[in-house]
Amino acid sequence: MKTYQVYQVDSFTTEKFKGNPAGVVVNADGLSEQQMLSIVRELNNSETAFVFSPQDVDHDLYIRYFTPTVEVPICGHATIATHYVRAIVNNAVSSKVLQKVGIGILPVEIIKEEKDYLIMMTQGKIEFSEPFMGQEHDNIVAALGLNEEDLDHRCPIQIVSTGHSKVMIGIQSRKKLDSLAPDMMSLSALSKLIKCNGYFVFTLDSELPGVLTHGRMFAPAIGIAEDPVTGNANGPLGAYLVKHNLVKYNEGSFMFKGEQGTAIGRSGIVEVQVEIEKGEPVEVRIGGRAVIIFHTTIEL
Repeated sequence: MKTYQVYQVDSFTTEKFKGNPAGVVVNADGLSEQQMLSIVRELNNSETAFVFSPQDVDHDLYIRYFTPTVEVPICGHATIATHYVRAIVNNAVSSKVLQKVGIGILPVEIIKEEKDYLIMMTQGKIEFSEPFMGQEHDNIVAALGLNEEDLDHRCPIQIVSTGHSKVMIGIQSRKKLDSLAPDMMSLSALSKLIKCNGYFVFTLDSELPGVLTHGRMFAPAIGIAEDPVTGNANGPLGAYLVKHNLVKYNEGSFMFKGEQGTAIGRSGIVEVQVEIEKGEPVEVRIGGRAVIIFHTTIEL
């Protein structure tokens, strides 16, 4: 028997019961995949992070991420949650940590503020697929409950990845965004065909000072009907906005805040930084704050 330390954390917020909930098991050495899946299902979060000892000298910790049904290579909000917990528990000073995850070794910056922490993580390689055309385009639009007139036609519908791919769908109206009621079975079926599980619908029709975008993310194929606040959607969105010249930016970098989760009562803010070379996005960092909801132990 071993006692595992388990935390429930709300990421991308400082307000309890807002943002995106994640589980964190900070001492996961010894857990089997089946045990990890059982813990995830018991906590009933979209993702739970499991922290293992490093596998080599080139990183400080090894993290695996699970939804209630599958392992995923990286998860933004669970990463923020993990490093926030570790910072609180260890009373950390500002520092950088190298984490090994499913897409490689990536740096995370812990920024100590007056009474709290901001966590900034570098995402993986930026990749753009070809925009969807014809029937595939039409099927995605229909499955989301959208019409062509709802779309922001400056925004091609395409898959973008910074480690965990999402389909980007730009629409014109915040009102339409909040009223979306997608056909989850159709989205799941489409995911198998297009080889992408997440659909991020966003708008530049912002209503909040200092906030550029609002979004919603649906991933029913991996057991997530709607994710409250998604780092691996807002990060790729930053690269996408630069790629398609949808925003103005200072030479070399672009920063913005993306809001998500209002429609399901769990609003949160993702801070996004995009590094740019010769007009092309080359690196994405996302960040946010968090709040611990509870800490418990499990003996297995």
